[in-house]
Amino acid sequence: MMDLIDRVLGSGIPYLTYAVPFFFLLIGIEVLAARWEHKKVYRLHDSINDLSCGVLQVLAGVFFGTILFAAYIAIYRHWSILPISEWTGAAKWGAAFALFLGVDCCYYWFHRASHEMNAPWAAHAVHHQSEEYNLAVALRQGTFQPFFSWVFYLPLALIGFPPLWAGAMMTFNTLYQFWIHTRLIDRLGPLEWVFNTPSHHRVHHGRNVKYLDKNHAGTLIIWDRMFGTFQAEEEEPVYGIVRPLSSWNPVWANFHEYVELWELARQAPYFTDKIKIWFMPPGWQPRGLPDRGPTPDVSADTVVKYHTRIPGWLNVYVVLQFALATAMAVTVMASRGVPYWQLLWPTALVVLSLLVFGGVFERKNWAYRLEHVRLLLFSLTLALMSTSSPWFIAVSAGALVYLVGSIVWFSAFRDEFLPQERVAVIEPTFPGLSVRDTTPAGS
Repeated sequence: MMDLIDRVLGSGIPYLTYAVPFFFLLIGIEVLAARWEHKKVYRLHDSINDLSCGVLQVLAGVFFGTILFAAYIAIYRHWSILPISEWTGAAKWGAAFALFLGVDCCYYWFHRASHEMNAPWAAHAVHHQSEEYNLAVALRQGTFQPFFSWVFYLPLALIGFPPLWAGAMMTFNTLYQFWIHTRLIDRLGPLEWVFNTPSHHRVHHGRNVKYLDKNHAGTLIIWDRMFGTFQAEEEEPVYGIVRPLSSWNPVWANFHEYVELWELARQAPYFTDKIKIWFMPPGWQPRGLPDRGPTPDVSADTVVKYHTRIPGWLNVYVVLQFALATAMAVTVMASRGVPYWQLLWPTALVVLSLLVFGGVFERKNWAYRLEHVRLLLFSLTLALMSTSSPWFIAVSAGALVYLVGSIVWFSAFRDEFLPQERVAVIEPTFPGLSVRDTTPAGS
C-alpha cells in the first residue's frame, strides 16, 4: 500500500491510450440504450466529425505534447518549493489528494478562461460545435486547445508536484469527464452538490442564453458553486454554439473561429482593437464596426440543426475508409522512438483523409476529385510501409485491390456531387427539433 501512489501516479502508464477501447464500448452501449429508450442521440455525420476532431488533437499531441509539458518540468526541477516526491506515508496520500484538488481547480480556471477570452475560446469552441450531446462528443476536442491549457497547471510545478503525478492526475480528470457527456442519465440526487454530473454538463453545452458560460467544472462542481458560475439544469438545453458551424469538415472546425477573429481584427479601425479582440470575451465588437446586438435565445421548438443527406451505401463507404484512416492514426500515436520526420507523411495523409470525408458528407465537388487522389496516395503508402516485410507482395496486391475496389465503389456516386440545390427536412432528434439539409451539392 505504501508505494501504491507511485505505481498509479508515477509509473508513466498511458491511461488515456488504454481507455480508448472502453470509450468505443461505452459509445456502443449508449447507442443500444438510446434505441431501447426510443431516443435518437446520434447522427452518423456528426459522430464521424466528433471522432475526426479527436483524432486531429491526439495527432497534434504526438508532435507537440512533450514540448508543451517542458515548461512544467523545468519549473519543477529548478523552482519547486516542496520535496513532495520524497514524502512517505500519510503525507504522500495527503499530497495525492491535494494534487487531485489542484488539478481540478486549475482545470476549472482554464475552462472558464476558454469561455471568457476569444483566443482560447476559438480552440475550445470545437468541443461545443456539435448540435448533439452524447459520448462521442466527449472525444471531440480542439487541436489547438493544449497550447492554452498548459500554462494553468504551472502553479502545481512550483508547489512541487512531480511531472508524472501531474500528468496522470490530468489524465484521470479527463477520463472522468467522458461519462458525463450523455442525455440518458438523469439527475443523481445528493451527488449533484459535489460532483460534475451529466445534468450539470448538459447545461455547459447548451446555447440557451441562460446556460451560456456556466458549469465549467471538471470533476467537482464545487468550483462553480464557489465562484458564481453554477446553473442547474431546467429544460433540456439546445446544444451547440451561438453561431453554428454548419459543416462536417474537422479541419475547418478547428480554424473557423480564428478566421472570424482575424477578419474582425482586419476590419477594426483602431490598432489597439486589432490586438484587444484576441483577449476579449466572445461576442465583443471592435469600435467602429456594426453592433452585433444581443445573443438570440433558442428553444427546441424553433432551432433547426445542420444536416446533409447522402445515399446509405456512400455512408458505408466513408465509415470503412474512416476506419482505415483511424488505424493509420493509431499507428502514428503508438510510435515510440520513431523520428518525428518519419511520422509526418502518415499524419498528413490522415489529416487529408478526414478533410475529404467531411467534404464527401457535404457533397462537395472538390471532395469527389480529391478522394481519388487520396485513395492513390493511401494505397501507395500501405505498399511502401511493407517494403521491408516478407509480406510485401501480398500487401501490395491487397493495396491494389483496395485502390481499384474503392474507386469503383466511390465513382458510382458521381451524380451526388453535381451542382444542385437540395433541401430536405428529416426526422426530428427529439420532439419539436428538426434538422434540415441546407448544403448545395457540388458547391
